[in-house]
Amino acid sequence: MTYENVEDTFFEAFEGKYVRALITGPTEEIVKRAAYDSTSTPSAVIGRVEGGVEKFLDKNETPDGRYGAIVQYWLGGDDVEKFAFELSYRLRQDILVKPFTRIFDYSNNGSEEYVEMMDIVGHCGDGYEWIVEEYGRKMINVPIAVPDFQIEEKFRINDGIMGGNFWYLCESQEAVLNAGRAAIDAIMDVEGAIAPFEICSAASKPETNYPEIGPTTNHVYCPSLKEKLGDDSKVGEGVNYIPEIVINAVDVESMNKALKSGVDATLDFEGVIGISAGNYNGKLGDKTYNLLDILK
Repeated sequence: MTYENVEDTFFEAFEGKYVRALITGPTEEIVKRAAYDSTSTPSAVIGRVEGGVEKFLDKNETPDGRYGAIVQYWLGGDDVEKFAFELSYRLRQDILVKPFTRIFDYSNNGSEEYVEMMDIVGHCGDGYEWIVEEYGRKMINVPIAVPDFQIEEKFRINDGIMGGNFWYLCESQEAVLNAGRAAIDAIMDVEGAIAPFEICSAASKPETNYPEIGPTTNHVYCPSLKEKLGDDSKVGEGVNYIPEIVINAVDVESMNKALKSGVDATLDFEGVIGISAGNYNGKLGDKTYNLLDILK
C-alpha cells in the first residue's frame, strides 16, 4: 500500500470514559436493532453519551448462547454520575423495550470503577425487580409485559481514547458511500474500536457563530462554499465531498490499528483522491497523532 495521496497532517484526540457491553437476543434482527438504536446518536461533543457497534457475535460466542453485539458507550470527561444518567436512557429506551433482550458487562480490563444498574435501569421493574445468578453473573431481572428483561448488576467504567479521525477526499457520491462502507467494515474487524458517526458528512469546528446549537459546519471545507470563499476555501482541486470517519477505542494501539485499516480500505476505491484529517490547532483534543506515522 502506498500513501502518496495522504496529507502530512495530524488529528487531535482526547481521553474519555466508556462502558463496553454485550447485548444478546434470540434473533440477529432484534440484536442489530437494539445495538444500532442504542448507539445511534454520536453526541460526546455536546456533553452526552455516544456509542458505536464494535462487532457482532455468533451464538456460540455469548454467555447465554444467543446472538450478540458488542457495543461501546462513551462520555468525554470524568463526570461518572452524568455518564450513568445519560447511559441509562440508551439502555432503557433502546434495549429494554426490545423483546427478549439481555445486557452483560463486557469490559476488556480490570477497572474497579463501576456503574450500578439497579438505580438507573433495574427500577424500571417499579420495585418488583429481583437479582438472579445466571450465566456466571449477577443479573437484575426486570419484570416487563414480554417477560423478562435482564441486565448485569454492575458495569465497569474504563478509560480510553476518543476522536481519532481521517477524511477521505472524494470526487463522487459513489466513492463516499462505497469507500466509507468498506472503511467501517474494516474498523469493525479491529477489536476494541468503534466508529460512532459511521460515515460522517459534517465536519465541525470548535468556534461557532451559534453556540446555543453546539458545533457548526467547518465552512472552509465545504465544497459548496468554495466559490463564495475564494482564497479562504481549503477544498482542493477536484474534491467534491469530504466525509469523515471518527474512531473511539479502548487504547491508542487499537485506535491506530483501526485508523490504518479504515484508510487502507478507502484507498482501494476509484474516486477517492486523497486522505487528510481534522485538526483544530489543539482546540479540540490535547493529544495529537500524525497520519503518516500511523500508516507507515
